Amino acid sequence: MHNFVNELNALCDAQPFKTRWYLKNLKTGEQAERDGEAVVYSASTRKISILMALMAEVHAGRMSLDDPFTIEAKYQDNNSGCFQHLKSGFEVTLFDAATMMIIVSDNASTGKIVDMLGTDHLNEYCQSIGMIDTAHRQNIPDPNLKPEDYPKVSNATSANDVGYLLDQMVQGTSDPAAAERLGCTPELCKQALEIMSWQKLGKLDQMLPYETRVDCKTGRGPAHHHDAGVIWHDGAPLYILSAYTEDVAVDYPEASGKYVASTHIAKLSRTCWDALTG
Repeated sequence: MHNFVNELNALCDAQPFKTRWYLKNLKTGEQAERDGEAVVYSASTRKISILMALMAEVHAGRMSLDDPFTIEAKYQDNNSGCFQHLKSGFEVTLFDAATMMIIVSDNASTGKIVDMLGTDHLNEYCQSIGMIDTAHRQNIPDPNLKPEDYPKVSNATSANDVGYLLDQMVQGTSDPAAAERLGCTPELCKQALEIMSWQKLGKLDQMLPYETRVDCKTGRGPAHHHDAGVIWHDGAPLYILSAYTEDVAVDYPEASGKYVASTHIAKLSRTCWDALTG
């Protein structure tokens, strides 16, 4: 992977903001990273670990994806997802709420799910499965923090941690022992990845061939734009890429910071795709 890893780093060096990433070639097992151990604001990529902690509760029989889930007004004061805009008091299932948490990053759903699980439990779960850089501190992130304070005060992770979790999920789809390490079953690992494949806000897929399966979860903050996922080819997982940007300006001369950072992440993914499918 040496040549195209150099190309990935050159793309990052050309940007005015920081990029951290983790990559695994799922055909060979080779791995690479760029500052992958750096602790960063997780933004909504934290929701992958929340989803898996929820699946572990389902496996343990303490929750069911068919359980009723009511959206209360106190969870709707946020700026992410769809349920913030609806009249409070409506009911869906826990499966519906978990799906909305992932595919449109719905924070009304996320806030309640985090409260149901508890941040202490989420942190214990992450530590138990090997996510050593991950911290869950807020059910819904405080929008008034300074960008540099988010990793210390709000929710944090690293590109390596999220890449590791995704790798365990992929292994767990076919290896019961790997699934058990996540507190799950192969069926629940498959379900979690399938939900992620319905993502509506992806960056990793933007430059890939149409209808490429990408199981991912994005994240954004005041100076952060992320995406992490599993990219498939010919019916099988091909590579894992978790990409985190930091110190992104609101606007650049050519476009918004959101567009510039998202396009950059898409280029990183395309570079991996071309190298691994060529």
